[in-house]
Amino acid sequence: MRAAPTILHLDMDAFFAAAEQAAKPSLRGKPVVVGGLGPRGVVATASYEARVFGVHSAMPMAQARRRAPNAAYLVPRFAFYRSISEQVMELLGRLSPLVEPLSLDEAFVDLEAGGQADDRDSARRAGERLRRDILATTGLSGSVGLAGSKMIAKIASEEAKPDGLVLIEPGTERELLGPKSVRILPGVGPATGEHLRRAGMTTVSDLAEAGEDELVRLLGRSHGTSLYRMAQGYDDRPVVAERDAKSVSVEDTFDVDLHDRIRIRTEVERLAERCVGRLRGSGHSGRTIVLKVRRYDFSTLTRSETLRGPTDDPVVVREAAGRLLEGVDTTGGVRLLGVGVSGLADYTQEDLFAQAEADAQAEARAEAEAAAGGASAGADAVRGAEHGAGPGAAGASAPPAEAETPAERRWAPGHDVRHAVYGAGWVQGSGVGRVTVRFEQPGSAPGRVRTFPVDDPELEPADPLPLVGGGEGTAAVA
Repeated sequence: MRAAPTILHLDMDAFFAAAEQAAKPSLRGKPVVVGGLGPRGVVATASYEARVFGVHSAMPMAQARRRAPNAAYLVPRFAFYRSISEQVMELLGRLSPLVEPLSLDEAFVDLEAGGQADDRDSARRAGERLRRDILATTGLSGSVGLAGSKMIAKIASEEAKPDGLVLIEPGTERELLGPKSVRILPGVGPATGEHLRRAGMTTVSDLAEAGEDELVRLLGRSHGTSLYRMAQGYDDRPVVAERDAKSVSVEDTFDVDLHDRIRIRTEVERLAERCVGRLRGSGHSGRTIVLKVRRYDFSTLTRSETLRGPTDDPVVVREAAGRLLEGVDTTGGVRLLGVGVSGLADYTQEDLFAQAEADAQAEARAEAEAAAGGASAGADAVRGAEHGAGPGAAGASAPPAEAETPAERRWAPGHDVRHAVYGAGWVQGSGVGRVTVRFEQPGSAPGRVRTFPVDDPELEPADPLPLVGGGEGTAAVA
C-alpha cells in the first residue's frame, strides 16, 4: 500500500461499441451492441444507450435482441479495436515504464515509477492529462481511477464511469469498502458470494468483522486469508509490465479428507470461481481446463478438457471442471482439490468471443444455403431494410437468389466495404442474395443506404479507416 495515490487504472468506456459509434456517424448517440450474432452468441460490449434497456456484456445475444430490438447489432472488428488500443497503450507508456495491460481497453500504470506523480495533486494532473490525450488521439473517452493500490484504483475507475476521474485517498480504503457488496473484491464470484451470504456476510464490513479465522474456516486458508486482507483494504500487488504465465491455477488442501460427493463438487466449483478471478486479473483467457485431485492415499489424478476456444467465463470453467470431476473416483476421501486453466491467450475480450464468432459464421453459411432455396430474409436483412427505408434506399426489388455464396462474399454486419462508385461504407445487413450498405466514414455526416447483390463486382471488403481525433464535439461517442 502506498501513501500517495500513484497507481492509475484506465478503463475505456464501452470500448468496442464506442469505437463503432466513432467510426459510423449514423450510430452516434444510438444503442449499439457488439458480439457474436450466431445462435449461441453473447454480447461483448453494449453502448451506454443500449445499457438503458438492460443489455450488458456476457448476456446471450438473443436476450439482448429482445430487450433492445431496435439497436444496431454488429460483429466485432478486433483488428480495428487493437489498432486503437495500441494508440492508447502508447500514451500510457509515456507516463511510465511500468504499464500492465489487462485487456485491449484496460491497464494499470505506476505513475511513481515514471516520475509523473508523488502526491495527490500531481497524480490527479497526470490522470486528467491522460484523459485529454486519449480523447485528442482517438476521439474516445476513458475513465481513470487513482489510488494507493491496484484493487482500489480499479474500484475508483468503475466509480468514475463514464468519462470521469475518481481519486481515492490512501487511508480511506476501509471506509470506502465497508458498505459495498462482497462481490466487489477480486476472487469473489457468484459461488463464493452465495457461500458468504449463507453465512450472513453480504458486505465487505461483514467480512472484516467476521475475522480471519472465520473466513479461513469457511473458505480455506489461502482464500480466507487473502479475502480478509482485501476486506481491510490491503493490496500490495505491484504493477507488472511483463507477464509470461503459461497457466493459472488454484488449489486447497483440506484438514480433514472430504467424503461427501456434493461437498467435493461444491469445492470444485468454488475453486473454479477463484481460478477465473486470477485469470481475469492477469488479463488472460485460456482454452484447457485442468482438474487436480489428491486422494486419501496421496495418489494424485489430473484430468483436462480442451475447449473450442479460449474463455474467461466462470460458468464455462465451472461446468468443465464439474464434467471432469464426474470421471474421478473419490471413494475413500479427497485430501486436495485444484482447478487450473492453461493454453493462455492475451486480450480477454477477443478470446471470450472467438467461439461466438465461429457460431456467427456457421449461421451465415446456413442463411446463405437458405437463401439459395428462396428463404425469407434474415433478421439482419430486415433490420437493414428498416434502417434504409426512404428516398435514399436503392434496390427495392430483390435480385435472383444465388446458388452458392463464396465465403469471401459473405458480409458481416458492421464490417468495412468499399464500392467503386459510392466509396467507403459498412455492412448494415445481408440476406436473400442482397447486402445493405451505409456509405459513411469517421468524421463524415451520417450517410445514405444502398442495397446491392451480394456478388456485385464493384463492392469489395475493405480495411477499417482510422478514427478522427477527438475534441469537444466527440462526447457522443463515449
